[in-house]
Amino acid sequence: MAPDFLPESFYADFLSDVAKSRLPSAIRSLLPLEATPGLISLLAGKPNPVSFPFTSFTFTARAPPSPNGESTGRDSTISLSDADLAAALQYGPTNGFPALVEWFYELQRVVHGREKGEGWALSVGSGSQDLLAKAIVALFNPGDSVLVQSPVYAGVIPLFHSAQVEQVEVEADADGISTDALRNILKSWPANKKKPRVLYTIPYGGNPTGATASLERRREVLALAREHNLLILEDDPYYYVFFGPAESRPPSYFALERSEGNHPVGRVLRLDSLSKVLSAGIRVGFASGPAPILRAIDGHTMTANLQPAGLTQAVTAALLTSPEWGHAGFQRHVQSIAALYKAKRDVFDAALRRHLGDAGLAEWSTPQAGLFFWFRLIVPGKEGGDSAALVRTRAFERGVLALPGTVFLPDGRKTGYVRAAFSLLGPEDVDEALKRLAQAVRDAAAEVQS
Repeated sequence: MAPDFLPESFYADFLSDVAKSRLPSAIRSLLPLEATPGLISLLAGKPNPVSFPFTSFTFTARAPPSPNGESTGRDSTISLSDADLAAALQYGPTNGFPALVEWFYELQRVVHGREKGEGWALSVGSGSQDLLAKAIVALFNPGDSVLVQSPVYAGVIPLFHSAQVEQVEVEADADGISTDALRNILKSWPANKKKPRVLYTIPYGGNPTGATASLERRREVLALAREHNLLILEDDPYYYVFFGPAESRPPSYFALERSEGNHPVGRVLRLDSLSKVLSAGIRVGFASGPAPILRAIDGHTMTANLQPAGLTQAVTAALLTSPEWGHAGFQRHVQSIAALYKAKRDVFDAALRRHLGDAGLAEWSTPQAGLFFWFRLIVPGKEGGDSAALVRTRAFERGVLALPGTVFLPDGRKTGYVRAAFSLLGPEDVDEALKRLAQAVRDAAAEVQS
């Protein structure tokens, strides 16, 4: 049975003034009518296809693992059909290449249990960052506040800042957002100040902490969202880079609000990305969430970049719909990607312990998803901590580069934490990098003690 969902009128208080006042594209709003049988369209200034020099497009791709998890060691040759190539080279639908949009709809059904007809829609973007930026424009007015899981993704801080949105940090730990902290912020919110309407979170392998929110925390956060009338902006690019067994995987917020059938759905705007599992350069991400918000995002796309790139969408669709892939093949592929990064995580964790942990120079929680370690450097003899000075000077001089934790804090305050990515380096480079970092910490300690 389909769940109840929040009515479209509910979102009037959540959409920004820009989203409400944006005029529809005079041309793009009429493009779907061109499919009317027998219609002769004089509408759009589409270039004539005979002017395009591309006549065919064929690529090779590694096949996903077999059902037993073993590599096939085989490449497949995939060609775009003449019709798909023609569609990819021409102006297309604002919300994405139709075959890819439909494939993503089915993915959300298979993975998150979300059916069509539940008040939600889906749009493709030029990576999830593109959709995130447009969602912020759609949801916030200057002077609004947003609740952000802290530490927070460094790439979202300037987006909120440029939108003149106050970022209210909600403390998080290895189990995700602290619901005690969130509850206290909401209950003690000044009566004369407009309350936040949106909570921003990266629940799997959070960037920068690598933390994955537990099921208990997710349920508590969702309950608070209902109590205080919040939308959850679920930015989840590391969902498919989860290191635990399938049975221990907590559901997404997008799935959780559907599975708890006592409440109407429609409080989650979910962002997915293919960057970590297919290719970062194809720039394909997709948003799923309340239809009025997706329409506002599409309205922004109409005026900003018209549509996501057709050719990369067509290539992605051709790969994912090919006989060896499909939704089952995609899931086998992402499981192999997660196994790859789990092995790299274990190498980094062991080296971190060997060079810094055992010497009392760092402390951390081992990530259960994502591409990052978040650890606090401990300089013996020094109270508190400021990793920025150490990382940007001593560590760099020792030949190792990482990100100081201050860049993940909206107010830019000092912190002893550091973010390190483990996705690219081999074991020898990991070992050498952490050995150099440990020496940089010892250099700082020697200066304190001198």
